[in-house]
Amino acid sequence: MQVAQHRVTELANLIERFTGTDGTHPTAVRDLTLYRATELMDPTPVLYEPALCIIAQGRKRVLLGEEAYYYDPAQFLLVAADVPVEGEIIQASPSQPYLSVRVRLDVGVVAELIAETRKLDALDPTTGRALAVSPVEPALLDAVTRLVALLGAPDDRAVLAPLVLREITYRLLVGAQGARLRQIGAGDGQAQRIVRAVRWLRDHFTEPLRIETLAREVRMSPSALHQHFKSVTAMSPLQYQKRLRLLEARRLMLGEGCDASEACYRVGYESPSHFSREYRRMFGAPPRRDVSSIRREEPPLSA
Repeated sequence: MQVAQHRVTELANLIERFTGTDGTHPTAVRDLTLYRATELMDPTPVLYEPALCIIAQGRKRVLLGEEAYYYDPAQFLLVAADVPVEGEIIQASPSQPYLSVRVRLDVGVVAELIAETRKLDALDPTTGRALAVSPVEPALLDAVTRLVALLGAPDDRAVLAPLVLREITYRLLVGAQGARLRQIGAGDGQAQRIVRAVRWLRDHFTEPLRIETLAREVRMSPSALHQHFKSVTAMSPLQYQKRLRLLEARRLMLGEGCDASEACYRVGYESPSHFSREYRRMFGAPPRRDVSSIRREEPPLSA
């Protein structure tokens, strides 16, 4: 435990070194993002992609549907599929900022490691929730710390960062959540079909949703699709599509300056009043008021 605590302190110091200010900090390692916050954050809707999230200081709560996942420096959060969630920083202060790391997981690397490592054949790729919290094992924490440290070694980074990213993926696959991670890269089982359904919805969320069409795309019956989709995402395909639409509408208004009516039609809604009601239900305020409020504040953290 002393070695693990030493590594946590080292990771926190590295995040402070490479951030220094509050906010989201993309890095020279494409799949690595750092986060810092000195204030608590209210629940914020965001779309999570497959990733490993580790906190070096502070605490966070993530909501998937009605389910809450809490984690701090003793645990990691694994995201095994694209899911719309709500994230909330529940421990942070100017003297002890919230500091965290997100490592995006490459589906291709997951599939390669599954194929190359015979030990992984025994893992069960059955469907399960797309999110999980587990204790951080020393080897995983060590690999993540070494990855962040490479930000200060540009001569080494180009060669070593891909190797360390691969090691992190391997550590996850052979760890306690290996079966859950295997969902995104293994075979043609029910879990992999749900992952394909999730990706199909991400690519077609502006179109009217017909469950029969989606079921045919992933070669499942409509009833099986509904059942297994909910077991992974904690929501139905229709609820999932609705959240994707509203998150994209918010992005369009904030990032591209669209007004509410234009954003409404661009994400697939036919009725501005229906869009406004659902937007208010998800974000707590009508579109114009919500966007104005966000523009007066710092952008929310997403991991």
